[in-house]
Amino acid sequence: MGKRVAIIGAGVSGLASIRSCVEEGLEPTCFERSNDIGGLWKYSDHAEEGRASIYQSVFTNSSKEMMCFPDFPYPDDFPNFMHNSKIQEYITAFAKEKKLLKYIQFKTFVSSINKRPDFSTTGQWEVITEKDGKKESAIFDAVMVCSGHHVYPHLPKESFPGLKDFKGKCFHSRDYKEPGAFKGKRVLVIGLGNSGCDIATELSHTAAQVIISSRSGSWVMSRVWDNGYPWDMLYVTRFGTFLKNNLPTAISDWLYVKQMNARFKHENYGLMPLNGTLRKEPVFNDELPACILCGTVSVKPNVKKFTETSAIFEDGTVFEAIDCVFFATGYNYAYPFLDDSIIKSRNNEVTLFKGIFPPLLEKPTMAVIGLVQSLGAAIPTADLQARWAALVIKGTCALPSVKDMMDDIDEKMGRKLKWFGNSETIQTDYIVYMDELASFIGAKLNIPWLFLTDPKLAVEVFFGPCSPYQFRLVGPGKWPGARDAILTQWDRTLKPTKTRVVGTLQKPGFFFHWLKLLAVPMLLIAVFLVLF
Repeated sequence: MGKRVAIIGAGVSGLASIRSCVEEGLEPTCFERSNDIGGLWKYSDHAEEGRASIYQSVFTNSSKEMMCFPDFPYPDDFPNFMHNSKIQEYITAFAKEKKLLKYIQFKTFVSSINKRPDFSTTGQWEVITEKDGKKESAIFDAVMVCSGHHVYPHLPKESFPGLKDFKGKCFHSRDYKEPGAFKGKRVLVIGLGNSGCDIATELSHTAAQVIISSRSGSWVMSRVWDNGYPWDMLYVTRFGTFLKNNLPTAISDWLYVKQMNARFKHENYGLMPLNGTLRKEPVFNDELPACILCGTVSVKPNVKKFTETSAIFEDGTVFEAIDCVFFATGYNYAYPFLDDSIIKSRNNEVTLFKGIFPPLLEKPTMAVIGLVQSLGAAIPTADLQARWAALVIKGTCALPSVKDMMDDIDEKMGRKLKWFGNSETIQTDYIVYMDELASFIGAKLNIPWLFLTDPKLAVEVFFGPCSPYQFRLVGPGKWPGARDAILTQWDRTLKPTKTRVVGTLQKPGFFFHWLKLLAVPMLLIAVFLVLF
């Protein structure tokens, strides 16, 4: 019998963890407080305590070829960017195909997880659960925390003087479900993230007036990228990452800003980030620029203070007669069933080796899956994290020393400060991060060797989309269908858009795309070399 592993949550991360444990001969038991799998993607018409909550109209920001489990492609007729109901359909199909449901205990709430008295020698945990009013205690050899980070809303009310006197209604974005209740209302949305922009643009069709207040601005990207292809199929590439990390900073920054401004000039729309070269997570919204052009949404700076009925912005302008305020201000990272010191082991910061392992534990028997963000999709990230975590728990892979792990955490914090402007962010560079994880389990691709042995595949891997299949091409967990999936990914991308056939499928030319982007910096470098 393999080691017993408790898995907290049956969302994407939980399912990936169950599957990885089973593959490695471990014995998983997953505790899910709701009555179904899916986590964030399981829509409910009301916000439930302790669970992530989405609104009815949520669509994915990652395209289907970039956000699948690496050995389980979406049906080729699924749209590229999917409604939450389609994602739930896919997750359910995956769980059934991999026979994961039998490992899940539904309607079971995890109230606490504590080290056993002999933890320093056994690494075991006591997990206390509640179901139907009854408490149970069980001992596990390891724990994988998969409960997500979109559960506990961040409401910085103390940052807004006068808010306690405001007579209108206040909500967090997690409470929003659909626009009907706000017909004819005057709505202020605080926060220029994905949820804030989605809510603002959706309400703009029925509300009397909608204003977004932003403290620092954001880049706003479209799902529809150059020549109509999905943004991430062109943007999230190994070649693009190579350029970003190796070009001189000035050229890399120029190229980044040029790409972000390709659709419209952000400064003309009041959206320009205060520090435009930072690689903060952009907003994906296809409607917002049009709403601003049509006057159905306006963008204002930060709120200086509230009165009983209005908001006064830092530029001195006033939004009068507000009916309601939505705080789209994000979430806190909280695991109420765990002692804070386990996850936040230093200065109240989340300190996890590679975003997964608490570095100061005497035994590496706890892993946090899904607590990272990047321009890559969550599903393949969780899959690779879970594969490595299962091997560490099994004892096949060893973690570095505590000192080496803490040094790595410090180095990453410094890098995050440079790229994202905040060392505490859970954002990371997708391809670099995925390759790091893959190297730990022997699944990292040798790109130069691939060019020598399989040049057709190598061109697609290096210049094309860094799709999830790449991480099951070699090593443990290798999927025999990975090569074919990579070479046919554009066929599955274009099929759902070709409902009226007017010609042959037009796949992108990667070399021309990058040549066009690099033409100006290459010309500048040539002029510099000639003159100096």
